[in-house]
Amino acid sequence: MSTPPSFRSLEDLQEFREALYDYAPNIERLVAELVRQPDDATLIADLFRAFHNIKGDASLCGVMFVVPFAHGVENLLARLRAGTLAFHASLAELILLTLDRLELAVDAMAERQDIAHLQLDLLEQAIAELAELDQETLDEHCRQWLETLTGFAGAEAPALAEDTPGDVLSDDERADDLRFFRHLALQMERRQPQFEGRISRNLKLALDTNQRAGSPVDPVQLEAAVYMHDLGMMLLPEAIWLQGERLSELQRRQLSLHPSWGSGLLERMAGWQDAAAMVLQHHEKPDGSGYPQGLKGDGILPGAKILALVDAFEAVMLKHHQRGQHRSVLRAIAEINASDRQFDPAWIAPFNAVVRDMLGQR
Repeated sequence: MSTPPSFRSLEDLQEFREALYDYAPNIERLVAELVRQPDDATLIADLFRAFHNIKGDASLCGVMFVVPFAHGVENLLARLRAGTLAFHASLAELILLTLDRLELAVDAMAERQDIAHLQLDLLEQAIAELAELDQETLDEHCRQWLETLTGFAGAEAPALAEDTPGDVLSDDERADDLRFFRHLALQMERRQPQFEGRISRNLKLALDTNQRAGSPVDPVQLEAAVYMHDLGMMLLPEAIWLQGERLSELQRRQLSLHPSWGSGLLERMAGWQDAAAMVLQHHEKPDGSGYPQGLKGDGILPGAKILALVDAFEAVMLKHHQRGQHRSVLRAIAEINASDRQFDPAWIAPFNAVVRDMLGQR
């Protein structure tokens, strides 16, 4: 912007910043789902509502520079709802770019940093212009604006409208991808000595639990999800993911974003959509108190429920490692079995059986 945007107070800006952190993962999920289901009226309505809420919160918190961006996206989505526009690749990229730039701008302003490089003036102009175009010219102009703002042209519309089936990869391609995912996971494991062996333990527990239950989850997709479910933690300061329960409210909000980052990478790779959904949902809880979507019961994928158990088991093991390996396993099992709100009871039984086998082998 030609002049730095003003805001009412740093406290109000911080409040809006936290709200934006909450909205971002859901918006990214909705856009990703619209990529596969571009005519889904419910998804479009939910996305419209998310930007409407951003606009309302920005007004309430006095962060007024955000309002025209959210309003412009609302106008585009209103036309999608009315059927006068069709959802396409470059429009998805524009929406995500808008969200990214708003997050970066608010973060920079909270830290008293310059935001000129974000080209918010141009982005606002682009959104306003695109909201007035017809379907025939919208895609071309959208891709031109994306190239102006990022240096890269947007994708062609047909490429995004097509479904990406989960079995398009050859066996060799899947194996290559899994090696890549494992490599990423090991980078996090190596950041702290107490994480040594974590990936191998989690993978065995997850695959064995799935097998004990009759293998309802594709084991290849589950393996990818095990590797990637905590990838987003690498993007957070170590102070957050090692601090445990002593987190501030802002740190908790930042922590709650990590499933969307690992999921987002998988979502953008052909053949890993099932794993992406597992990663996104692995902190959901049967009673709806989890995050990021507040899903309940059968709305949570079985693979995500396995990940939740494995993740919690590892966390309790780490917390009680000073008790010795055998006692920490027993403590972890006791805590998991006592947490009927956090885990699906149908998965606790096969998980218990796997851990009993593990103890019997010691």
